Amino acid sequence: MAHRSQGKHIDMLNGPLFGRILFFALPIALTSMLQQLFNSADMIVVGRWAGPEALAAVGGNSAVINLLVNLFIGLSIGANVAIAAYIGKDRPEKAQDTMHTAMALALAAGVFLLAAGIASARPILELIGTPDEVMGGAVVYLKLYFAGAPFIMIYNFGSAVLRSVGDTRRPLYTLTAAGIVNVLLNLVFVVGFGMGVAGVGLATLISNICGAAPIWFFLLNEQYPVRLVPRRLRIVKPYLLFIIRIGAPAGLQGMVFSLSNVCIQSGINGFGAAAIAGTAAAINFEYFTYYVVNGFNQACLTFTGQNYAACDFDRCRRIYRWSTLGALAICGALCAFYWLFGIHVLRFFSTDADVLALAMDRVHCVCALGFLVISYEVSASALRGMGISMLPALFTLVGSCLLRLVWLVTVFQWYRSYEMLMLVYPVSWIVTGIAMLSAYFIIRHRLFRQKMECLAKEW
Repeated sequence: MAHRSQGKHIDMLNGPLFGRILFFALPIALTSMLQQLFNSADMIVVGRWAGPEALAAVGGNSAVINLLVNLFIGLSIGANVAIAAYIGKDRPEKAQDTMHTAMALALAAGVFLLAAGIASARPILELIGTPDEVMGGAVVYLKLYFAGAPFIMIYNFGSAVLRSVGDTRRPLYTLTAAGIVNVLLNLVFVVGFGMGVAGVGLATLISNICGAAPIWFFLLNEQYPVRLVPRRLRIVKPYLLFIIRIGAPAGLQGMVFSLSNVCIQSGINGFGAAAIAGTAAAINFEYFTYYVVNGFNQACLTFTGQNYAACDFDRCRRIYRWSTLGALAICGALCAFYWLFGIHVLRFFSTDADVLALAMDRVHCVCALGFLVISYEVSASALRGMGISMLPALFTLVGSCLLRLVWLVTVFQWYRSYEMLMLVYPVSWIVTGIAMLSAYFIIRHRLFRQKMECLAKEW
């Protein structure tokens, strides 16, 4: 299996790279972008038919949701790397045991998030200073969102399993269908029944169920070694530790990143509902850019995981190069589009002049520079594919959390404006990128040399 393409799977160990990386990365990017389009539809519907406060209630929750969910999304990355590594080493029995451990972990994580998210919804929103006129709707939406946490985890871990063998298309098809359900239900619940924020939350819950069910079905009918056998679902300690070793630092990195965004959201909240709504609209552009980067991240991670395990170091270098260039080309085009045409897209979200003005401030300060994240994201994924996960997390902790917090209590306090708050993003991207790129090239050289020395001794 490790050396040939089977059905929907991609052979990552042999043949040309760039086309296969594109074939792997673009469905992941499109999957996430479609998901964001459907989330944008939530905000368009609620912003147009329920007003700016309802738009703020839905859109202002993203940082809180990411804070609670990202740890477990990181663990799904660990599952991807672990399964890919065992396939690269031609150990299919270990890949299968890892897959069952990952899916058992997904179910446990989903139940935990359901309970924790519902219990902490109001306290967290109060902690970040959510305005009173937004609070009621924000709590309702957050609780409904976390009611679907088990299904969100099944989708994410199941998609990671499929990606580990090169299948990125079926998660895309699944999410497309679930997103269409989400949009239709938004129109029914919000426009038809006048349910407002509650209608958006209920539509999201149902669409998450619709996304998880096909993924579960696909795994039940997959080929060995990633076929799901429910009676074998159990957490096996050695495979769990492998997943945690790679995934926990990535998850903690995501949580820390989200924590800094929660603190920034607290600063945004201080400018009122118009700033919250404007940010909620403009941030969609940032998501689109990041999802393109994430597609190439996942390609770099999975291809590197298999090829590093197979000791093909020249191929690992080319994987990093093509992943970076592909991400730069597409993200550069997107960022130019935001700068030139962003205002026309933002009018779909709101026609309020204050909301649009603040949204465009974010576009100019943040969205149009989103390509800068490539400098550290792809490098971090390459390191994780080689089994180095803690160091990228530490760099992100310093560059994307501590630096931002320092900015909030110093520069932002000295020059208190929405624009100055937004500038923290490109500054932190540049600092983190310089550090991560330096670390990647130094560590890659050392790891390849050590592996070659070990192989020479074995020969």
